[in-house]
Amino acid sequence: MAQTSLPKTHKALILTARGQPLEVKDSPTPQPAPGNAIIRIISALVVNYSGEVYSGKRYYPFPTPLVPGYSAVGRVAAVGADSTLLKQDQLVMIESTIRSRDNSDDVFLLGVISGFSDGSRKLMDGEWRNGTWAEYAKVPLENCYPLNEDRLLNELKYSVEVLNQLGQLFVPYGGLSDINVKPGETVIVTPATGPFGSAGVRVAVAMGARVIAMGRNEAALDTLRSSLPKGRVITIPLTEDAEQIGKELAKHAPIDAYFDISPPVAQGTHYLKTCIMSLRRGGRVSLMGGFMEDVALPHHKIMHSSIELKGTWMSTREQNLRLIRMVEQGILSLGAEQGWSLKGKFALEDWEQAFACARDNAGPGEFVVMSP
Repeated sequence: MAQTSLPKTHKALILTARGQPLEVKDSPTPQPAPGNAIIRIISALVVNYSGEVYSGKRYYPFPTPLVPGYSAVGRVAAVGADSTLLKQDQLVMIESTIRSRDNSDDVFLLGVISGFSDGSRKLMDGEWRNGTWAEYAKVPLENCYPLNEDRLLNELKYSVEVLNQLGQLFVPYGGLSDINVKPGETVIVTPATGPFGSAGVRVAVAMGARVIAMGRNEAALDTLRSSLPKGRVITIPLTEDAEQIGKELAKHAPIDAYFDISPPVAQGTHYLKTCIMSLRRGGRVSLMGGFMEDVALPHHKIMHSSIELKGTWMSTREQNLRLIRMVEQGILSLGAEQGWSLKGKFALEDWEQAFACARDNAGPGEFVVMSP
């Protein structure tokens, strides 16, 4: 396949050292080789806690210097000789979960965190160090997902920036898929008002479930419920009254599954136990949250009610392909009528504003991107 000549250098947003300001610099453009694709980035997602990660406030292990940036939308600029699927200028989604090709235990997130094994650290320290906040990104072939451009952009009328929502949807779909959520089931989602929790509500509804969305922001819960089909989302505010929340959940029994994606700041809250206690016999639990310390679990309930606990970190390629098909077929909408809202589009040079905008707009359906 003939390939467009790549420039010798390109602009990249670089973190020289943890806690230092990021800088836009000219960097050598990555080159194609077996196993990789070079993607010309159109826009890349900025999650709400980016400022905490790269300032060092929220400690994620990663090497420096580093080009941050995780999921993104772009076009294929060049591919290695072993590529059989990707085509020149094809619109693709980059997903950030990189797995070792010869040891599936070694996993890390592109431009974010080096994982928890010697192998994952080796991969991020070396071959796959740099992320997507740049004009070009080198990505494993298996992390590039071709998108049906005609269907998404022309028929469904989505903008390219809107497709970055896939990066938020991949994550909860991994957990919900792992516990085999079925049409007609009732699923609890906590907390449901942040970017990934609210995405989990949308995904569960698209999978055919009725959702009990729980969170502390009642206005955000109302917004989420009103943006989805009537009767498919029930909201319950999270308070410190575990007994009352248990009574509210009991009104909607039987409850089949529970999806939790709590942030680290929710460590020590009661609702994890309360929600598990509300499940029917044979209920399933997906744990995807960011707790860094151990949590108390209701052992007696789990054992005697045959509750299944399943931990999931991110999602698989097969799951991501299914999620993309759901969007392309219109089963899962990315439209404004479903509450999705682009809150800001920033140049690489304006990364501080991008971080602040993402931090301040972390409600249901809200998202921010950077474009080189």
